[in-house]
Amino acid sequence: MSGKATRDTRATSPYTQAIEIFLILLGKLIPLYVFISLGFVTGRILKLSKETVARLLIYVLSPAINFYGILTLDFHASLLLLPVTYFLLSLITCAIGYMIASTVWRDAHRNILGFTSGTGNTGYFGFPVAIAIFGEQALGLMVLGSLGAVIYESTVGFFLVARGHNSGRESMMRVLKLPTVYAAALGLACNLGGVHLPVPVNDIFISARGAYTILGAMMVGLGLTGAASFRVDWIFTAVAFFMKFLVWPALMVALLAADAASVRLFTADMRSILLLLSIVPMAANTVAFATELKTEPEKAATAVFLSTFFALFFIPLMVVMFF
Repeated sequence: MSGKATRDTRATSPYTQAIEIFLILLGKLIPLYVFISLGFVTGRILKLSKETVARLLIYVLSPAINFYGILTLDFHASLLLLPVTYFLLSLITCAIGYMIASTVWRDAHRNILGFTSGTGNTGYFGFPVAIAIFGEQALGLMVLGSLGAVIYESTVGFFLVARGHNSGRESMMRVLKLPTVYAAALGLACNLGGVHLPVPVNDIFISARGAYTILGAMMVGLGLTGAASFRVDWIFTAVAFFMKFLVWPALMVALLAADAASVRLFTADMRSILLLLSIVPMAANTVAFATELKTEPEKAATAVFLSTFFALFFIPLMVVMFF
């Protein structure tokens, strides 16, 4: 997978490579930006409820997509390193982001910044980008790597956001009601048990994947409708960008360099996927969770929107440098 990407770009200059990757990503991601805009328009004109969409994503589509993705994955025990690595880095970056935010705020701002520091848009954004760069064969590894994000978001991350306005016990009860981790565990059990879905059921899950991408992008636009005007909280956004586009890639590059110089646990394809997972923009689920838990959803939506736009330029640069 990674070798193919290298062969395709080796004969061209770094500048040409970056332009080519930018154009590929632009073509793949234009629909994403269209649906973000559609979410904003429908929220303003049709008064579409962002709370309803957030609940659909959290309690229906996300569990379905993760169940199906893990069920259909060509699973090998060694590949568990992907979600484990992502989850551990999520805990580290979450703690760093929360501590940085705590120096500025003592309210729910630090909770949502801590959450979003620990994850990224591995699904709505990461999947099409992986296919654009590496081809369809990369999707299985991306799904498995993203499982680390799913586990983080559905446990530690959701608890942290909930704690912005709830007690520790109430927050834990909310976590236990989330179906995503249960769906992922069921998918893994069915995978190991050799379960195969009938064609009609399989088609339903494929359709759900499309709905997940569309509504996930629209959620960002819907989140923006709650703001009286498009005003950026520059401190909030700066902390979020610092964690997502500097700390995450730096930690991942350091980890992979240390591995390459010692135990070599990661294959070339696993390194490529982990690097890609570290450079995707802020998670759209930041908006969904912030909306569901009433924790600064407008600021979250603005920061996610800006990071999604910035990633269009940032990712080609990173791909040229590290892939």
